[in-house]
Amino acid sequence: MRWTVHGERTLHATPWLQVSSLDVEQPDGVRTDYHVVRLRDLAVAAAVDERRRVLMMWRHRFVTDTWAWELPMGLVEDGESPEAAAARELEEETGWRPETVRALISAEPAAGITDSRHFVFRAEGVRRIGGPTERNESDRLEWIPLAEVPDLIARGEIVSSATLVGVLALLLDLGA
Repeated sequence: MRWTVHGERTLHATPWLQVSSLDVEQPDGVRTDYHVVRLRDLAVAAAVDERRRVLMMWRHRFVTDTWAWELPMGLVEDGESPEAAAARELEEETGWRPETVRALISAEPAAGITDSRHFVFRAEGVRRIGGPTERNESDRLEWIPLAEVPDLIARGEIVSSATLVGVLALLLDLGA
């Protein structure tokens, strides 16, 4: 069943997001307003070392007032590929530069209300080039053994959907 969009009106827009009202016709013929949040795509870097550890950031999210482990991530800029954005974010937020990045998984975290896509990349051959240049991202960085990731999830220490999708895909990719 496909919905028909007859028009769209922007209600609010910033460089980060846009809220729109869509005039839609549902498959049963009912026509109604439907609100959509349009967001830039997100690139996520899952850096893995030779000891089967993943580089994670301990950070506070003020919107939900939670502390949790996250993978480095950020918005894909205009004209930038998701792959390049993942490498850039890894370097800016951690000070580690990847030798290679390859697509691991992509997801649409809330396809019913937003058009944002999350692209997760596996980064390997990372080398430290200095400290993070983005100073507002995390309290600390840590290389966490992948074997500990399921316990972190169970304890609610990994809650970001982009990070959850990324580390679960990483565990499957590693055959762990």
